[in-house]
Amino acid sequence: MTHINQFARLVLAASVLLATGACTTPGKQGDELSIYTAGPRAGSHVVVADFEVSQRVDGASVLVPKPAVPKVAASRVGVDVGNEAMTLHFKDAWYANLRVETDMPLDLRAYAPAGVLAFDLNVEDMAQGGVSFKVGCGKGCERQVPFLVPARAMAGKGWQPLVFSMRCFTRDGVMRDRDDFLAVSTPFALEGSGTGRVGIAQVRFLKSGTPNTSCPDYKTQSVTPEMLNQSWSINHWGPRHEAKKAEARRRNAAGEKTRIVFIGDSITEGWEKTGAPVWQRHYARYNALGLGFGGDHTENVLWRLQHGALDGLDPKVLVLMVGTNNTGDRLENPVTTAAGVRRNIDEIQQRLPNANILLLAIFPRDEKPDSQLRRINDQVNAILSSFDDGKRIAFLNINQTFLTADGTLSREVMPDLLHLNEQSYEAWARAMKPALQRLLSQ
Repeated sequence: MTHINQFARLVLAASVLLATGACTTPGKQGDELSIYTAGPRAGSHVVVADFEVSQRVDGASVLVPKPAVPKVAASRVGVDVGNEAMTLHFKDAWYANLRVETDMPLDLRAYAPAGVLAFDLNVEDMAQGGVSFKVGCGKGCERQVPFLVPARAMAGKGWQPLVFSMRCFTRDGVMRDRDDFLAVSTPFALEGSGTGRVGIAQVRFLKSGTPNTSCPDYKTQSVTPEMLNQSWSINHWGPRHEAKKAEARRRNAAGEKTRIVFIGDSITEGWEKTGAPVWQRHYARYNALGLGFGGDHTENVLWRLQHGALDGLDPKVLVLMVGTNNTGDRLENPVTTAAGVRRNIDEIQQRLPNANILLLAIFPRDEKPDSQLRRINDQVNAILSSFDDGKRIAFLNINQTFLTADGTLSREVMPDLLHLNEQSYEAWARAMKPALQRLLSQ
């Protein structure tokens, strides 16, 4: 569907007026700021993009072109534009983006944080995909609200009005100095991954209104247990968790002692892939168990811990590293990320009272030491170092192992400036060995 018929449009308009308390009475000008209504606002344009290429939308249908050597050859991302709506469609996509860009930055301070973001959404297909919404919050600043689970529930139900509190897109604390909404060049974006088809229309900000859609509380998200809901992970994350539990049960039934457990995100999961030969050389003798899950944030690890991940295990040492996805996916305040790590430590100690915990500093990411994500991770690590109690929790920072003297991270060490190659897993094992041996013999 690329347009809304007249009757449906009137019904939707009435619904949103009731939900938001919006008023069109003369003299109330400025209470509503249109971003996309039968086309982008004056002085702005629409862009559609995939993981590699962005394309300005000037016609009725645009398919994002492929580079000469695409990284994801099978993916397709495009948009169909109708009289009043746009439909983003994507297939096998790592990343799909449909956004409104302004020629001159907008001042959204009148709408944040007290106002609302309202728009109409039509989820035609989302069985194998996921979506999220983004709002710019100042120069170099943007905030995202995930919407995979609600979007899948909306599939096939036609156009529906959504109203988000602008507090969903605002932050306090460490990042507040950039969260000013003074100069916003990308006021709205719809993002997708996997395979899906979703329409968007009537995008606008209002100074006041009543939200009809919730969003995560960024202040508690890192410590609130939750399954990982990403389009690429949702079909295998749960089964992987069950398979790991089954392996723990098998070992327990067979009397096989697991002396070391590794738990974390994709960097830890890499021990089962790129790092497998190194794992075999260093940790097979300890019957070590890897519980790394790609994409995990602190709250996802916490969910696994509370749903049986460690049942039947009694290791001597548990190696924990998590938090880089809290940074990469949502530029999280280092204080709340560290709180999420602390919550996981407490859970581990409750479930494994005999285990020593080797808490690793979050590994470096990005090429330069002054990059935003690197700096956030460094701030998290500064807090994590205080968790070392000299007894059962040992903090270890081996990050310099992967860096040059000036702090540069090379693609020869981490090919995507985040994940390790086999040589780097070997460097990790060697750098960690003294601390691990000490805890094993303690």
